Amino acid sequence: DNAENMYFFSNLALTLNEPEEQVAPTDSRLRPDQRLMESGRWDEANVEKQRLEEKQRAVRRQREAEAVEALEEGKDYEGYIPLWFERKVDAVTGELICVYKGGYWEAKDKQDWSSCPDIF
Repeated sequence: DNAENMYFFSNLALTLNEPEEQVAPTDSRLRPDQRLMESGRWDEANVEKQRLEEKQRAVRRQREAEAVEALEEGKDYEGYIPLWFERKVDAVTGELICVYKGGYWEAKDKQDWSSCPDIF
């Protein structure tokens, strides 16, 4: 029903971005710019998107500076390490893939998100 007004998305597609309780604070459904956009507050959403992008750039610059400093000191620098996934080479295809390494569901059960970075 009313598909022409919903970009002809299926019911599943329309609900994929619905907010959910008790998810990690890094869940993309919590992006403040996205929530503003979905409520039709376009100007505020654009300002918020710019703020988030600048925050991401600042974090990247900090990591790059740390990498340079480590290199100058002859130390290893690991950089960003995902919380719940690790990169591995697929044994069949030889491609680099991300594999769940655990921890998310345990954190969700405990509602302990202390290991999550502040990305928003």
